[in-house]
This record gives sequence, structure tokens and C-alpha cells, in this order.
Amino acid sequence: MVPNRLRSARALLWGRYTAASVIAAAISEAAFLISYGLGALPVLASGIAWAAGAVPNYLLNRYWAWRRTGRADPGRELLPYAVIVIITAATAAAVTTVADAWLRDRIESHTWQVLLVGAVFLATYGFMFVLKFVLFNRYVFNGGQNGGADGATRTPATTSRS
Repeated sequence: MVPNRLRSARALLWGRYTAASVIAAAISEAAFLISYGLGALPVLASGIAWAAGAVPNYLLNRYWAWRRTGRADPGRELLPYAVIVIITAATAAAVTTVADAWLRDRIESHTWQVLLVGAVFLATYGFMFVLKFVLFNRYVFNGGQNGGADGATRTPATTSRS
């Protein structure tokens, strides 16, 4: 049985992660729609969108959702984070490229093409949402200790309590 305190901490973490993800997704989606709408290829628009959202996503998740402070350990935190978000970005680039190719011959309206490919981009990130939470919680921000739900699992060499 999970104690109420731990259950509440997990719910709070999930809520903060969700809010951080929504903010980062809105930034990424806006960047994607603008760049793709202006004529960028889907792979380039996905890259621009990733670059626009990755930093806010990392900062919001690290400092706000998981309450990590201090210097990040490159091998234990930054590298796994980079791998996870780059795989997500590559997936979004591939899926939006396929969607773009499929829609180009089927829909004449540029506006509808932009909106539909933009929806595919957003859906890709939505699909990855839960998987990223599990990976961030286990491998990025908590090093797999204690499931990471209570935010109390900090490595002294890389973080401090404030």
C-alpha cells in the first residue's frame, strides 16, 4: 500500500510535470506552426520547434517539477535528458515529414496543411508525454532512486537543498 504522503507527492509531481510540458509544448507548437507555415520543410520546422521548447522544458522540469537545485551532472542528468528529447524530436520530424508528404497531394489549402501537420506534430509529443515522464523520473532527475516521487532524492555532489 502506498502511503498518502507519497501518493500526494506523486500527484503533485505529475501535475507540475504536466504544466511544464504544456508550456513547453505551446512554445514548440507555435515555433512549428510559424516556421512550417512560412515554408520550412517539416524536418526543419520540427528542429526549430524542438530548439524553442527543449530549454524551457528542461528548466521547468528540473527546477520546478522535480525541484532539483545546484549544478547538473552532465553524465547522469544532461546526457540522458538530451537522448530522450532528441529521440522525441527525431520521431516528430519523421512523422511530420510523412504527414506532409501524404497531405500535399490531398489538400490544396495551405492553411489546412499547416494546421493538420501541426496537429500531427503536437500529437507526437502527446504520445511521448507519459513515456518521457517515466524516463525523466527514473533516469534523468532522480537517478532511479526512490522512484523520484517525493523530490527528496538528490545526489549531494550535484545538487543542494535550498
